[in-house]
Amino acid sequence: MNNGVWSGTWVAERLGVELLGDDTLTDLLGLALRRNPKRAHLLVSNVLGKHVPQSPSVVHGHGFALGRRVRELLGAEEAAEAVVLGYAETATGLGHCVADGLGTAPYLHSTRRPVAGVAAAGGFEESHSHATSHLLLPEDPALLVGDGPLVLVDDEFSTGNTVLNTIRALHERYPRRRYVVVALVDMRSAADAGRLDVFAREIAARVDLVTTASGTVRLPAGVLEKGQELVARHESPAGASGPVAPPLSASLERGDPHRGGAADRRSPAPLSGALGTARPATADPHPDDDRAPQMRPQGRLARVDLFWPRGLPDGGRHGFTPRHRECLEDALPAMAARLAEAIPADARRVHILGFEELMYAPLRLARELEQVTDAEIRYSTTTRSPVLAVDDPGYAIRSRIVFPAHDDPADGPGERYAYNVAGGGFDAVVAVVDSVADTAALHAPDGLLAQLAAHTPHVILAVVPSYVPEPLYVPERPAMLPEPLRGPAFSSYPPEEVGWLLQDLSDVTLEAPTEEREEAIQSGGAHYAESLPVEYQPSEQYQELFHAALETSAARIAHAVGVVTETVIAERSPRPVLVSLARAGTPVGVLMRRWAQARHGLDLAHYAVSIVRGRGIDANALRWLAAHHDPRDVVFVDGWTGKGAITRELAAAIEEFEAGGGAAGFDPEIAVLADPGSCVRTYGTREDFLIPSACLNSTVSGLISRTVLRADLVGPNDFHGAKFYRELADADVSVAFLDAVAARFPEIVDAVDGAVKELLAGDRTPSWEGWRAVERISEEYGIHDVNLVKPGVGETTRVLLRRVPWKILARAGAGADLDHVRLLAGQRGVPVEEVDDLPYTCVGLIHPQYTRGATGADGKAVAV
Repeated sequence: MNNGVWSGTWVAERLGVELLGDDTLTDLLGLALRRNPKRAHLLVSNVLGKHVPQSPSVVHGHGFALGRRVRELLGAEEAAEAVVLGYAETATGLGHCVADGLGTAPYLHSTRRPVAGVAAAGGFEESHSHATSHLLLPEDPALLVGDGPLVLVDDEFSTGNTVLNTIRALHERYPRRRYVVVALVDMRSAADAGRLDVFAREIAARVDLVTTASGTVRLPAGVLEKGQELVARHESPAGASGPVAPPLSASLERGDPHRGGAADRRSPAPLSGALGTARPATADPHPDDDRAPQMRPQGRLARVDLFWPRGLPDGGRHGFTPRHRECLEDALPAMAARLAEAIPADARRVHILGFEELMYAPLRLARELEQVTDAEIRYSTTTRSPVLAVDDPGYAIRSRIVFPAHDDPADGPGERYAYNVAGGGFDAVVAVVDSVADTAALHAPDGLLAQLAAHTPHVILAVVPSYVPEPLYVPERPAMLPEPLRGPAFSSYPPEEVGWLLQDLSDVTLEAPTEEREEAIQSGGAHYAESLPVEYQPSEQYQELFHAALETSAARIAHAVGVVTETVIAERSPRPVLVSLARAGTPVGVLMRRWAQARHGLDLAHYAVSIVRGRGIDANALRWLAAHHDPRDVVFVDGWTGKGAITRELAAAIEEFEAGGGAAGFDPEIAVLADPGSCVRTYGTREDFLIPSACLNSTVSGLISRTVLRADLVGPNDFHGAKFYRELADADVSVAFLDAVAARFPEIVDAVDGAVKELLAGDRTPSWEGWRAVERISEEYGIHDVNLVKPGVGETTRVLLRRVPWKILARAGAGADLDHVRLLAGQRGVPVEEVDDLPYTCVGLIHPQYTRGATGADGKAVAV
């Protein structure tokens, strides 16, 4: 209802069309007319989020509620086996919301966009649609195979032809016992109502129907011809209140019920640039008509990077699994925060505009934005369906923006439409498109963005990466990967010491101030691997401390190197391929290689690869390794364990790699120099002592930065990236560190042999006592986030060098191993608190609930 007027009144009065049924029917539906030779009238949903801007919570809520009803109908056992199928284009978002309501159901929607390399699993026709052919393109061909219920979702259930066509086509290939048809409204005629039951008996399957409301449309004789005549009259130049826009022009059409037609506006002037104000648009040709408003000067255009999770589908075109749903839920708060930052602070009414089949991602972004902003949020999407616009409260389509298709559609160029956006009083419009649609046509003078800018002060573009499934088999893919980088071109290590399975990003500016990085990471706005901290330049006093520590601990480190290397050779492989986790593991990998050479005359291969917490190991690096070595010989090497996060990450990543068709045989067990957290079986020591390589950053790691994983820099067939800090060569102690430790090898050979014999005979089962301590500390100090607790000397040092530390916990009586920690803490004004019963020598705590005001666990400012 619009001010008490039903939005189907205009059509009902002129064509004699009646809407009969449930009391809620007129709240859910309005009426409009369209250019369609098969059906002149259009049922316009007020809660679908297609033609009528609506609260995203209302849109999602209707679909979710339908999903809950389906779940109740099926029962828990059958619901767990259900698959949901939505219809393009209008029900792609609705179907996804139904799948949300079901909870664990995978989702697929039909599409009219062919995708190269993806075979169709089926297809069908939609009899009354403007564009009829549907394709089914699941990434997993088995998605539609099985005996569980298939839930088919459309916005309306009118004749039943679309559903019958679908079930008939799918049942021939993938027969099953049960189908559930879901729609917002059941508008079948009495004659059509029984067809579904008859069809169900024919195929010997059960077919249920779940809808929000039901009714019927009573059509008088000759309504199709009358409707077509009415549309033609109102779209003709004689019936329009303004000049007709040229074909394919981007124009605003606002129908005038008093003049009897639609007032077309010519295309606005092009934007003056990617960002900034443009020339004023053409003046209104009818200044005396206050119902045809002046076109305001064009608004500002901006682009916002959502940092959409890598590998997450943009919708259900190729399938959307429960795991994808979890990933999206985790990422939504950060993406909505980015949108909120891009929207002007004084915007009170904001519209999120999706793109044709891309309905669900914009809807979820809009719904999340609705939760975090005071602005009124509305949501709808563009469409390829042509509908007459009439500016009357009793008509469902009050305005129409027309613009050229901008995704290079398979059926050729044509007009596309955005309804009820112009004249909606929006202070900002966020256009959400997929990357296939981010084309020159989108940005053209007559394109969608220019059109929107003519009717709102601010236009914001957000692009979601178009998901394209990887081919099931990619022959010779490892051969396409580059050879490892080596010194001196990349790193200060000699070329034979290590090959880096990375790409060189040395020319890219990636560094950000520590406080800014911490704020972005903890707020969810960025991942730590998307930027680099500014490299710490050690003071003269700190460098002296490093050299003193190295002199004191070189023999201790040499002993641990010998023990872990002998253990690997004895248990894992007589000729292991060392793969260190860059960059903390790389000096250890080089030392293990030197020990094997000095003690056994072995010239072991050694590579460095990237692993990123929350993102996994570099799968392309694993592919390269599998193409050049036996995966069973690969031994992953790291410097030390903290709470075991990387240990868990590697195990999960290897499992995912193999499940995705990668080579089998990689052992996820990490070999480490020190295992104070008791997280692994293969280690040199479980003591928590100062490893001097932890004192410095790149200057003890071959002048290589921490690894970087960012979507705009690292493509699907690229290695992760890193930088080579050539400019720090004068401060480099990488080779000096290795030489100092290796020089002590001869004196500790006998001690290593004894230690290895004892170690191999003992019980080395990980106890994970470090992880339990971290959980306890997290709760006792009110942090409630184990990621902000960094145990051990090495991790504590990293906190002081790279992050924003809150305080340091030191084991009572800890001696010289903490001299450098105390020095760094003093330089940064961080308190050091002595604690009894600490399983680690020290623990670093990162600022919880971090803001620029440096808040502590209680949210109040902490004096540092």
